[in-house]
Order: sequence, then structure tokens, then C-alpha cells
Amino acid sequence: MTSSMKGPSKKEASLSNQESAPSQPCPPGVATSEDDNSEEDLYRAAEDLEQERQEKSQPHAASLLPNSEEKSSVAAPECLLSYARREWKGNTAKSLLIRKGYEATAWVFESLRRVRGDNYCALRATLFQLLGQSRKVPAWLQDPEILKWPKQVQCVQDLVAQWRFPFGSRDGEGGAVERLERCLKLLRSRWLEAVECVHPAERERMCQQVFEGTLDEYEMLEALKFLMLHTAVQLHGAISKGLRVPEFCWLLFARDTSKCPRTFFTNHLRHVGFSGGLEQVEMFLLGYSLQQTIQVYRLYKTDSEEFVTYYPDDHKPDWPCLSLVTEDDRHYNILVPKQDKQLYSKFDESGRSKMNHPSGSQAQKQHVTRL
Repeated sequence: MTSSMKGPSKKEASLSNQESAPSQPCPPGVATSEDDNSEEDLYRAAEDLEQERQEKSQPHAASLLPNSEEKSSVAAPECLLSYARREWKGNTAKSLLIRKGYEATAWVFESLRRVRGDNYCALRATLFQLLGQSRKVPAWLQDPEILKWPKQVQCVQDLVAQWRFPFGSRDGEGGAVERLERCLKLLRSRWLEAVECVHPAERERMCQQVFEGTLDEYEMLEALKFLMLHTAVQLHGAISKGLRVPEFCWLLFARDTSKCPRTFFTNHLRHVGFSGGLEQVEMFLLGYSLQQTIQVYRLYKTDSEEFVTYYPDDHKPDWPCLSLVTEDDRHYNILVPKQDKQLYSKFDESGRSKMNHPSGSQAQKQHVTRL
């Protein structure tokens, strides 16, 4: 498995980034994805990685909320093919490959929703799809014990007290444990509210109210991060007991900077949204934590077995599917499906035309790359 990848060339990346996400400034202290595109060696010493990240992003004491005049963090749907033609106009090999990927994707999905291009984009796109598509609130989220998880993790791992929040605190909010409890409670109430929407237009209005760069939006994104930490603690404990765990766990804890939940949090998860986004192996953890299969169309992998990747790939029949698209494994946008999915038969899951080669099934290879 590979541990790094190359994104688009500077010329093509510049083309793609011109309108790749709503033009909303980031809150202070939250870096945009363009600010942190260096090819970071995932296997450097933990202390070196931590020192560099501290230099890149120092916490701010002031409130980090955007003002009310800023735009939505998720744009309205737009034609998938029109977007591709506008963003990838050139005739370079890269442009032709990305456009071909969009063409294959367009047989299944009608539109694309651009997601604000900061280091929360993978979490934000996933959360939008959760609220926009869920038919029911999962049982684990309705369990009253979930609000005790932050305190339990703090007592066992002593990690929650180090949590970084990208927004100012509310009056009388308390410490990190209490704030994360509120984040989880808010996620549960909003998820339930979305499921109870009767009409699609009602749900759309509800989602637009959430994704306005408000404090509530960031609290729910932090709730997703905490669920990832809680799941990592459980999975690492299972490994220690010799129990069976998903295959991605061995990759997650094989990194020198992520040998256990403590180093995973300190060197990786704690910085998500600030100086970096989720890495690909962490997308597996996100899907597993939510019990959702995150289906990602990876356009730079068009014509390969990795064109469509599932995070995780072992619960596709059992868990709901959330569909995203990426051009480089760094920035993610949202896919809106067609009404008639029968058109999907023209392309296989490698993005290749079925007219050009015999159809067949082959196990997908999962490559861990830097998002």
C-alpha cells in the first residue's frame, strides 16, 4: 500500500481551485486546504510532526465564528458536466483524465454541490450527506450513554482535555468534556430533525440553516471527530485483547505517528480542521464510526480499480451509502444522484466504458494516500 500521492499539477490545480468551493473565508485559526498542500511524510517522528504543526497553527483566543454576511459552506447543486468543462478546460493528460472521470460519474449523478475548501471539507461533505439522506437515526446515536463518552474517554485516555475547538466558547459552557457532550447532543438533535422532515424541500431548508458557517456547524464537525477518537480507542482495545478488527485498523496504528489512540489524537486528529484534513486511512475510520459506507469517486484514478473507493468496504450491503467526489484525495464535493440509475450500466466502477472491454468483478485495492 502506498503512503503518499501526487495531486494535480500547479497549473491544473489552479484551474480547479478557482471555483472548487463556495467563496467563504475561513474562521481565524482554521487553515484552508490550499494553505497545507505540502506532501507530508506520514512516518516522521511524532515530535517533529507536532513541532511543525504548532508552528503552522497557533490557537486563537478570540471568537472564530464567521460573520452573518458570509455565504453557505455548501453550495447549491450545479450540473456535473458543466462544472467539469468549466474547471478542467485544458487538453493536458490530467485534464482529459479528470473530465473522463466526471463523464463516467455523470451517468449516475446529476449534480455536484461544492463544499467550502478548508481542512474540514471531508467531514463537512459527509455530514451534509448524513443530514440530507438519512432515513432514520442510528441506534448508537439514540443511546443515552453516548453523552457519557467524552468523560469516559477522558478518564481512560486523558485526551479530551487537550481538545482544540475552532470557535469561541459559549457562556457557562464549561470545559472540553462538557463542550463535547454538547456537540454530541447537537448532532443527535439535528440528525433527528432531518429524519423527521416530511418533504425534500423542508429537509433542504434545514440543511441550509445548518451549513452557514455557524457555531452549530463546527460543533457537529467536532462531534464527528470525537466519534472517530472514541472508535479508535475501542478498536485499539480490541487489538490489545487479540480480538478481530477491520483491516484498516492495522494501517491506522501502523504509522509511527499513530501507534495508539494517544498519538493518533495528538499527531493527527487534533489538527484536523486547523492545519490538515483527513488522511485516506482516517476516511475508513470515519465511515466505520458513523456506520455509513462513504463511496468516493476518485477522479484522478479514472480507468483504474480505485476509481470508486468505499470507506469502509466491508459493510456495503448493510450500511447506508454516502456519495462524494474528489479530484485529488484532498478536497471533497457532494454528489447528487440521478432519478434513473439504470444509466449506470454504461460504465463500470473503474470509469471505463463497458463497450470497450468485458465486464467482470475484481477486488478493489485499497491504497492509503495523503488527503
